[in-house]
Amino acid sequence: MARKADSRREPVFDLPADEPDRLDLRLGPDDRPTPMRGPARRRPAGRRDRVEPPLGTVEEIRAPVRAERSDEAPRRRRPEPVDEAEASEDEAPARRERRSRHRGGRPPGGFGWLLRRALYWSLVLGIWAAIAAGGLIVYYGARLPPTSEWAVPKRPANVKIVSADGKLIGNRGDTGGEAVRLSELPPWLPGAVVAIEDRRFRSHFGVDPIGLMRAVVVNLTRRGVSQGGSTLTQQLAKNLFLTQERTFGRKIQEVLLALWLEREHTKDEILELYLNRVYMGAGAYGVDAAARRYFGKSAREVNPMEAAMLAGLLKAPSRYAPSNDPEKARARAEVVLAAMEDTGVLTSEQRRAAVATPKIVYARVDNGSENYVADWVMDQLPSWIGAVDKDIVVTTTIDGSLQMLAEAALQAGLAQFGDRKDVGQGAIVSIDPTGAVKALVGGIDYSKSQFDRATQARRQPGSTFKPFVYLTAMEKGLTPDTVRVDEPFTWKGWSPKNYEKGFKGPVTLKDALAQSINTVAAKLAIEVGPRQVAETAMRLGITSPLTATPSIALGTSEVTPLEITAAFVPFSNGGFGVVPHVVTRITSADGKVLYQRKGSGIGRVIEPGPLAAMNVMLAETLATGTAKKAQIPGWPAAGKTGTSQEFRDAWFIGYTGLLTTGVWLGNDDGTPTKRGTGGTLATVVWQRFMLDAHRGHHAVAIPGAVPATVTAVAPQPPSLPVAAATASPVGSRPRPADPATTGSISPAPREPRTLGDLLGGLFR
Repeated sequence: MARKADSRREPVFDLPADEPDRLDLRLGPDDRPTPMRGPARRRPAGRRDRVEPPLGTVEEIRAPVRAERSDEAPRRRRPEPVDEAEASEDEAPARRERRSRHRGGRPPGGFGWLLRRALYWSLVLGIWAAIAAGGLIVYYGARLPPTSEWAVPKRPANVKIVSADGKLIGNRGDTGGEAVRLSELPPWLPGAVVAIEDRRFRSHFGVDPIGLMRAVVVNLTRRGVSQGGSTLTQQLAKNLFLTQERTFGRKIQEVLLALWLEREHTKDEILELYLNRVYMGAGAYGVDAAARRYFGKSAREVNPMEAAMLAGLLKAPSRYAPSNDPEKARARAEVVLAAMEDTGVLTSEQRRAAVATPKIVYARVDNGSENYVADWVMDQLPSWIGAVDKDIVVTTTIDGSLQMLAEAALQAGLAQFGDRKDVGQGAIVSIDPTGAVKALVGGIDYSKSQFDRATQARRQPGSTFKPFVYLTAMEKGLTPDTVRVDEPFTWKGWSPKNYEKGFKGPVTLKDALAQSINTVAAKLAIEVGPRQVAETAMRLGITSPLTATPSIALGTSEVTPLEITAAFVPFSNGGFGVVPHVVTRITSADGKVLYQRKGSGIGRVIEPGPLAAMNVMLAETLATGTAKKAQIPGWPAAGKTGTSQEFRDAWFIGYTGLLTTGVWLGNDDGTPTKRGTGGTLATVVWQRFMLDAHRGHHAVAIPGAVPATVTAVAPQPPSLPVAAATASPVGSRPRPADPATTGSISPAPREPRTLGDLLGGLFR
């Protein structure tokens, strides 16, 4: 078919002759593509326009075909990449523009670009930091109890112990002071704490970002922890709920709890809780305990300088304690005073007046002998009201002035005899006729030894036990004028000796007791029976176990100063037994009565006749006997001295119609003194105290006393049969067959007494 010639050049494919009509590659008009209609397809951005290669001549086309068919044709190569430098000049600007748009709109470099990059990465890091912080808060917050269980724990109960006239004896409990209301405090005390510890306390929400950042900057600058960023609320949260460890986790918990406290309590309530709980050194928790410890007064009474010192303690309680370093404490207080002026708590004039306050030598004020009383009260408290779970006030029988006199007398006695007689300790107990303890000193220095020798130390009473022997004899019918022979004797291998090593021969019982003759007392114990002597002592108030052998007459069974002094009270009050007591009333802080003492005795324990005889003989001890140094001019008095074996213990227990007082001197380890006796040591201390205690009072006769000329028919001395030394047992306990055999007698329950006896014990 003939084709019309075209003016354009067309490729012509000439095939070899041996391959006719195999392939016709010539293009006709119908073979050309139809032009595309409609909108042109948009090429993707960034793609280069494809350049169509020209077809070339027939020979140029045939050559590759022939090479392909030939076995020696070389392997085809991939087209070489187009070099960008060889691109057309029209293509390069467009490509650079597209690349610039891809990288952010403008070529990299410049301050603006760096700032944008910094802001971007700061935002990214901030988001991740917030996520991490949130995770930590969730983690450590999950370790706290559920918020439904969060509650401010009760402040440990305080026991306020006061004397009979309402003066403070001591505070006991974990805090050492009372809980005080914010409204009860002078304004400069809470003001001082806020000024130096947390100036923005009234404005922050529990956490102070400004103070926290300031602390961080200061600590980084000084390369150490020199400032803390905790608010008062955070400190309270730590004190109430957390430990004192310094960890990141504990700090997070502290912040969470501080936020909770701010939500649940007012600022005044938070400040009040803080002031009553914060530790202020020397075992004092709260401002009241600290004020009493350092200044001997309530926090309600402190002046601006004292308030500044208390606030200064919060930074380092031991370092700035006034009792440890007064100069350092005062310097710190002046810093606090300046902060108080800056915050408006004090005026300039008030600050200058506070700085001008005279310097005071501060010392611990809680080392007095009244602490022995406070400790004794605490030992007995559970038996009256059980566990103490709230603040209470305990009113005691203690007379504050007598307590001071007793302490001074004991210290003066030790100063006089301590080195010369090798005496290291002592105790004094003074009891009124109803059994109320008016003064009790358990040692020479409470700060050095808190052991209460008055109520806890058991020592041999020596001859102070003899009145129980003689009373038993009086109840058996003997009288002060009964004669017994002072002579050497031996009973079952036991041979008592007198202090003066000699013997007086026949003597009256009155003289034998006044001169403290051992042989006569031992014979009387055998005569009336050691067990009867023990029963008499327990009836009058001895509570320690007693050894019922003849040696009981010489005071070989140990007793406490309190119990033997109380056992002498019936001689002074007309024959009525007493229970020594120190507490009369216990109330809650709001005045509710929790305990009230009722009754004052156990009734009559000595009949009038034997009582009169005993008062005659015991009065003779002060008149002509071993206690002549104990006389009180113008006052009828009686008593008995005592010295234990090898001069280990020196005693004197004496009484008037006003007071019965016992004095013990010796050494805690039982080492002997240098021949210190009750008549040479204890009587001097006793008289010094009793003279001052009776000053200003009218003389009172000893109830039941009779003239010294008691007349009675004295029975003849018995031949001391064995039966006399072994009496019927106490209660159901078997008695020893041999009086020389050691046997222990414990106090037996007293039988019910008549209504008249019980009423008789109510005398004042």
